[in-house]
This record gives sequence, C-alpha cells and structure tokens, in this order.
Amino acid sequence: MEIYSSAVPFYAVAVSLVAVPLILLTANRPNLRELWTLAAAVTKFGLVFSLLPELLNGRVAQVDLLTIASGVQLSLRADSLGVLFALLASGLWILTSIYSIGYVRGLSEKKQTRYFASFAICLSATIGIAFASNLFTFLIFYEILTVATYPLVIHKETREAISAGRKYLAFTLSAGLLLIIATAWTYRLGHGIEFRAGGFLASAPISEWELLVLFLLFIGGFGVKSAIMPLHSWLPAAMVAPTPVSALLHAVAVVKAGVFGLLRLIGFVFGPHLLKESGLSILLLTLAVITIITASLLAMREDNLKRMLAYSTIGHLSYIVLGASMATTSSLVGGIFHLVAHATLKITLFFCAGAIYLKTRREKISELDGIGHMMPWTMAAFGLTSLGLVGLPPLNGFISKWFLGVGALESGQIVLLGVLLLSGLLNAGYLFPIIYRAFFKRSEIFSKTDEASWWIVTPLLATAILSVVLGVAPNLLFHFSQIAQTAASEIILGGMR
Repeated sequence: MEIYSSAVPFYAVAVSLVAVPLILLTANRPNLRELWTLAAAVTKFGLVFSLLPELLNGRVAQVDLLTIASGVQLSLRADSLGVLFALLASGLWILTSIYSIGYVRGLSEKKQTRYFASFAICLSATIGIAFASNLFTFLIFYEILTVATYPLVIHKETREAISAGRKYLAFTLSAGLLLIIATAWTYRLGHGIEFRAGGFLASAPISEWELLVLFLLFIGGFGVKSAIMPLHSWLPAAMVAPTPVSALLHAVAVVKAGVFGLLRLIGFVFGPHLLKESGLSILLLTLAVITIITASLLAMREDNLKRMLAYSTIGHLSYIVLGASMATTSSLVGGIFHLVAHATLKITLFFCAGAIYLKTRREKISELDGIGHMMPWTMAAFGLTSLGLVGLPPLNGFISKWFLGVGALESGQIVLLGVLLLSGLLNAGYLFPIIYRAFFKRSEIFSKTDEASWWIVTPLLATAILSVVLGVAPNLLFHFSQIAQTAASEIILGGMR
C-alpha cells in the first residue's frame, strides 16, 4: 500500500468534536441542537467515505499530528481495517442519531443535551480508534471513549444506572491501566509501537516470559470491552441505559472498539504467525470458544429482552476473536466481516427492543405474546435480522459465518466448525421463540396495529434492509467484503516477510 499525506482522517475525527459546543450552546432549542448532531453525523460519514476510492486503488491516507517523544507520535492512518471500521461506525451513527431523536422525545428524557454531546464525543473517539496508526494514538482515543460513554450509561440517574456506571468504569478504567502498562512495556522493548500488518513484534527478539506477560496485559486491556469471559459482567449491567445507548455500546462504539483492538493486536502488533509459534493463539481460541457457548446458554435463560441481546453480543464478539485467532486468510475475512454483520444485525434488534418499550413499556420476553400484530414492521425487522444472527442466508451473518467455517477447515480445527454450528443452534434457541411469541401467540392487548413514530421505525427498517443487501451483495456500496479480504491478505502476507 502506498501512503499519501492527507488531513481527511483528522477532519473525520474532529467534525463531531466541533459539533459538541454547538450542541451545548443550543440546549434550549432542541430542533437546532439535533440539527447539529445530524449535520456532524452526515459530514463525518462523507469524509470517511471520501477515503474509500483511494484505498481501493492501493493508497492509504496518513496525517502526523504531534510528536511526543522519539518514536511516539499522535498519528492517524486510514488503512483497510481502519476504513472498514470507520465506515461502519460513521454510517450507523446517522441512523442512531435519527433513532435517538425519536426515542428521547418519545420518552421525554431529561438531560437530552448531555446525551447528544456525549454521543458526539464517543463517535469522535471511535473514528480516532479506527484511524490510529500506533499504540499510543489508539490508547488516547480508547480512554476518551471510556470516559465519554459514562454519562450515557448513567443517563437515567437512577440507583441502578449509577451502580451500572460505577461497574462500567471499574472494569474499563482497570483495563485501560493494563493497556497503558502494555503499551509502555512494548515501547521500552525498543521495537517501535507503529501498527504493521503481520505484527511489528513478529521479527523482534523477545523472551518467552516477556511475550506471555505482554500478551496477557493486552488481553486484559482489550478483553474487557470485547466482553471476553470472565471480563464481561459490566455489559449486561449497562443495559439499564437508554436503548440508543445500548445500540451504541453493542453495534457502533464500545464493544466494537474492544474487538477492533484485538484485531489490531493479533494482526498488527504480535502477528498471527508469532501467536501460533508461541502457542498463545490456543489460549485465545479457548477463551473465545468458552465465551461463545457460555454466553449463548446464558442468553437462553434470560427473560429481559435487552439483557438477552447483551449476552448474544458477548457471544458474537468472540466470533471475531475466533476468526482472528485461527489466523487463516478465510478466518480473518470472516472475523473482520462479522464486525460489519453483527453491527447491522444487532443494532436492528436493539432498535426493535427500544420501539417495543417506547410503545408498551415492556421489557420482558414473556410479556410479548402477540406483539407482532401490533407492531408488524418492527417485529418483521426483528425476525429477519434474527435469521442473520443464526447465520442463515441471504443475510450478512451467513457470509461471515461461512468464511469462519472455511477458516476452521483450513486450519485443520474441525472442532471449531462444530462450535460455530452449535452456536448457531443456540442462537436460534433464544431468538426464534420471541418471533413465535410475537406472531403465533394471540393477545387482546396487542391486537391493534400501533407502530412507533417514523423516527424510530425508519432506522430499524434501514438497518434490516442493509443486513439483507450486504448478505446478497457484500461489496455493494461500501466494498466491505473486498476491504475485509484486503486487510486479511495484508496481515497474512505481512507476517511472512
């Protein structure tokens, strides 16, 4: 890839930060305040999208912002993996912003200005994470995201929300401390901290015990936001937050930032070949398998809809970890593409859960008999994207699981193919009963059609349709499949040099 100088990655990070003071200054004018949110979201997406043509032609934009010390720079680089994540996050922010307007107005939520300002900072940090060219830059934006998300988690300011916020900070700040130690240790080794496809530590002389300790520190740092068990319990607790925040946590920013960090760690710091040779990939594979199965079983016994979706997310994030750890080209493509597939599928399900709560104030699965007759469009989107999470065509979840399955065969680990199949059955076990309740059980309470407002229904239908489009034509519009294959090839080939 040829690197060229461009300030566009910086502008993509900064645009939502510029919107924050405008949002705060127009707190008493809701329409104008929300206009700034939507304008920033659309502009951010446009800036990220403008990087795509050059990327597809083999050119990567980079901007160096500040030199801190020798070998330590605040620097942004829009490589394949980063552009994929940034396109995903910025595109879904537009729909989440539209949904948020309908949601907070529908419930007459308090602290709406703080809500939209925090959202903007979170998306700025997420794009910074996507475009970080080294561990130092990544760490800065990773910690900004942690702090900016806290007001969203405690948004309702109930005792339960405050408790969940404290738990969130305890986990994520502790993980951030581990990441700081790991980054400083890596810098002290003297091999640089610049991300390089195939891993910059792959060719560096490093003792086995240092490699193990460093790896465990990084796993602790990234594993919390990736919700790898047993570092996951903050995530179900955080479901006390408003539904758009839950969608942000699961589909756009926080947990996706964690698993994106693991992709950087495996593909650009250690490198898949070093992890295989050292045996550390087995540790990561084991953690991923345990998380996938256990989280799916916990989801099956959960009656609260949002908490059930949270356990589902925990399991599906480890699909991405599994794909990266198998370290074949196909498994990496599957893991990277599942970053996209899970985002569009899960954000739809959370949007649907929010629509249901907005209209009925119901949160329990056992209370949803016949809801499909009252909210047919909402529950049709829920049913459709549930098929995608199970891994059935023609949705994008099938594409990612197909590549993961091929990767399992390529790596000679047939048992992992069995894990994927079992997980798909468990996914069906906790999702399909909801669809059955919605459409095939009758209830006089939900007999009359009464959908949420178009602010709510339009985004959830859009993400559901996008999930189908990316399943039928995964390279349409955004070239997600092509970018995933390019990133996977760069990682594998980079490790062979």
